Amino acid sequence: MSRTVKCAVLGIEAEGLDKPPYPGELGRKIYENVSAEGWNQWLQRLVTIINEEQLNSADPACQERIEKHMVGFLFREGDYGHAPAGFHRR
Repeated sequence: MSRTVKCAVLGIEAEGLDKPPYPGELGRKIYENVSAEGWNQWLQRLVTIINEEQLNSADPACQERIEKHMVGFLFREGDYGHAPAGFHRR
């Protein structure tokens, strides 16, 4: 039986993730508060962020920036979470 969560991204009850998708306390928070669909939306946004900001996910400084974007997108915390400046959906 799948579990449901009140998704912080979608704002509704939705199917939860099977396991924490990220390490540590943040991973636990995501697992408890973000649905599978909400996480998939983040992964789509992540591709945009990496491409538009030309980030290297192996670089610790870029990892920190990506994490800030992730928290902003998933939980509306901080100054991150919006699409990169100058990005326009086609």
